[in-house]
Amino acid sequence: MKKITAFLICLLMVLFSIPSNAYAVGDGNFDGGGGGMGNGSSQNFWNPGNDGVRVTIIRTKDQMPVTEPIDFSNQNQPSSIVHFGKVSKIQYRNGDSLSPQVNRYVSYQPSEPLPRIIASSSYSINIEATKKYFCSEYALKLISDITGMSYENLINGDYKVLLEPIAYFTFQGAYMAMTAHEAALYDEALGGQLRAYMVSLTHKNLPLALYLQTSDMGFPAWSGGSDQKVSDEEIKSYLGIGIVRFSDADKGVDVDSNTYEYRCDTDVISSITVKTDKRRTPDNPISVTFSVNGQNYTLNNIYIPEGESQKVWFKWHTPKTPQTLSIAVSVSGAAAKSSSITANIVELKEKTPPNPTANDKNNNFSQSNIPSKVEKTSATWGEWDCYWEPKWVWESDWDWVSDGDDSGHWEDNGEWVDRGDWKYRWIAYYANFSATMNVKPDSKAPTAYSKTMKSGYGINLNVVTNLNSNAPASAITGAQNVISYYPEFNYQTYDRVLDMINSGYYSSFQLRKNKYSTYNNRTHFTPIWYPDGTYSVYAEVIDVWTPDGMLSTNVNDYVNIKGSLYDDWHIGPQF
Repeated sequence: MKKITAFLICLLMVLFSIPSNAYAVGDGNFDGGGGGMGNGSSQNFWNPGNDGVRVTIIRTKDQMPVTEPIDFSNQNQPSSIVHFGKVSKIQYRNGDSLSPQVNRYVSYQPSEPLPRIIASSSYSINIEATKKYFCSEYALKLISDITGMSYENLINGDYKVLLEPIAYFTFQGAYMAMTAHEAALYDEALGGQLRAYMVSLTHKNLPLALYLQTSDMGFPAWSGGSDQKVSDEEIKSYLGIGIVRFSDADKGVDVDSNTYEYRCDTDVISSITVKTDKRRTPDNPISVTFSVNGQNYTLNNIYIPEGESQKVWFKWHTPKTPQTLSIAVSVSGAAAKSSSITANIVELKEKTPPNPTANDKNNNFSQSNIPSKVEKTSATWGEWDCYWEPKWVWESDWDWVSDGDDSGHWEDNGEWVDRGDWKYRWIAYYANFSATMNVKPDSKAPTAYSKTMKSGYGINLNVVTNLNSNAPASAITGAQNVISYYPEFNYQTYDRVLDMINSGYYSSFQLRKNKYSTYNNRTHFTPIWYPDGTYSVYAEVIDVWTPDGMLSTNVNDYVNIKGSLYDDWHIGPQF
């Protein structure tokens, strides 16, 4: 036996000198299968139940191990076992290579025995028992004690626990320990010899003991069968891995809380920003539901790359009466806290100017500058789209075919397998808003010419808006309100809210019908005392809503005042 072991170790050195029951705390992302064993021999065999688990604590944000892997087994494993050191699947993925070792092997026997990890012909594994065990407070505190990481830090959501099944078996007379990933690398180094002698263990039961139900930490979920022989490439890409994650590990899904002020009886857009520390694909999308005023608005199939964010929005119509509403926000498909949006619904009430009279005077009037209020005329936002990018690779499946007379040959019964992955593209949206206002004398001003008129007569306003956007209708509204201010009131105290004549992205607005107008015209009367010169009207165009907030712009236009309506009166004898 010593001679066989020494020969095997020498062979390994040559090959690898060539570069190449407490309450649940965690959430287990793994499943398992396998079963059935081929015939063994005195040189190549495995005793069912002789298994274990390698445990590595991984930092979520960069997927890096923060502790040395530790091995658990129910049996007392000898330190002289042939092994490859304590290396995790992530470390192999990052470039570590196999390093054969003899002696100095350490494994831990927990006081509460592990469930059976690897299936056999006489035993089907209970994956729920495995989840319950490794998600328990007992197991996690044991891992914390051995690794030296505090229990509170371990479960705070910044880390995940990587699990890998281990098989202890005899191969070519040497007693060995290896994870599924190591078995695949070892088989490649031996040119398929491990698979040839131990296929049911190393290429079925061991790798299928644990695999991911959902993609995580850069490893895709396994969608193949749970009782089939698998290739080295499949093992390295998919199998022999389980993950315990914790409730706060998916921190976004971070959902912000916003407060909006809306006008009554208005189309609006409400939005939140969603951020995730875990990539979201069609395999595990996010859904967001907004609940307001007895109605639910659900946005499904939200895809976001790891560590990225996007706005999620919905379009709705505000009530006709002033009130404060709380919009509840809930996220499904992720471990996220609920959030809310506060919507203050206010009435846009006109402060109608008083009726001007022929006797009005204002000897102390001085003109004010046209206001220059903050405006927002453009917005940009976007959303992530996700698509599958295929990558077809040939996966070999070498089988020994006997030709009789103790001879035979190897046949590759492999197949083409899509090893592609989800990719992302950013769909960028924009909205640009503008408006113009035209002020002109009212048609009932008999002596007006072009933009020149006498004081005391009325003026008409016409505001035309333009919203240019590539966004869907569900993300934008046209302008819905215009408030106009006048120089005789120093653009304060009184205002007029315009009527919407045409709605949409090219909406138009005019003055409301004036109850003091003899002809019920849409007019505003200039004061008879207004001095000669420029009479400028200022207006704010508002309630253009996008996920990036409200767009607004300020407009102004003028007429020239020259004389007063008294100049149009003539008093004389009637002939």
